[in-house]
Amino acid sequence: MGHPVLVAAELKGLLEPGQLAGLDVTWIAAHQATPKGEYVAIVPLLSRWVGGTELKHLPKLKVVANCAVGHDNVDVVAAELRGITVTNTPDVLTDATADLTWALILACARRLVEGVDLIRNGTWTGWHPEQLLGLELRGKTLGLFGAGRIGQAVGRRAVPFGMRVLYAARSPRLQFERETGAARVAFGRLLSESDVLSLHVPSVPETKGIINADTLRQLKPGAILINTARGDLVREEALAVALEEGRLGAAGLDVYLDEPAIHPRLRAAPRAVLLPHVGSATREARTEMAAIAVANVQAVLRGDPPLTPVFR
Repeated sequence: MGHPVLVAAELKGLLEPGQLAGLDVTWIAAHQATPKGEYVAIVPLLSRWVGGTELKHLPKLKVVANCAVGHDNVDVVAAELRGITVTNTPDVLTDATADLTWALILACARRLVEGVDLIRNGTWTGWHPEQLLGLELRGKTLGLFGAGRIGQAVGRRAVPFGMRVLYAARSPRLQFERETGAARVAFGRLLSESDVLSLHVPSVPETKGIINADTLRQLKPGAILINTARGDLVREEALAVALEEGRLGAAGLDVYLDEPAIHPRLRAAPRAVLLPHVGSATREARTEMAAIAVANVQAVLRGDPPLTPVFR
């Protein structure tokens, strides 16, 4: 009999039997409550909360191996107090999420969803010189709020488009600046100078709701807002109002405050490109994420250091 572990059922198709060797797996679907028992590891998705109550009901737990780059769903303080290791899956989804960010930038700038709707609805009447005029990116400014792995990857992709890159971050990213010509600026200047503002910060008390009615008014008229980071960075109703009033050029979102629910006003807002949290949804990225999560479990249960601990 192997080590008893809990693994998100949604990962079953991404894992090979050999990766689960020595583990007695109980698969738990997203809609199921976290079971009680003498499980020594859990591999949850970002949607599963693992807090004090769950940890209390899992007295033998040694590792929470989050299958995500984030760890907002884990009470890491409670875990540390109990000596439970918390791991994540960094790096592997950087390119996938950066590519998806650029898909949203281009879809917003060139009004792709509106164009698709014209065709699907049978309302296209032919070419017109002023039809669906969008934003040409060359010479425009891309603002990055946050310049971690994904933010920098998005910024590097801006160079071939001929965009100027600004970023706001706690510390300078000198190598990134050398590679892209990016300049680090204060948050207020980032808002006022960005033609495209892309969010790449974690959800912490000082960033929750940072895109709100006030900060949206500080953006350039016609600016584009992109969020592939965390849903609670954006006040969804305020964003919808800015779109309705025409102050914002467009918004491209892949994450939301209360997924899968989206504020109905935002769902109906004009020039909103809304995706169902698919930032890392490539076969390569998701397979590697699952593999790393389980490899962290195997390492901890062998008595080895985890591969990718949240805190070292």
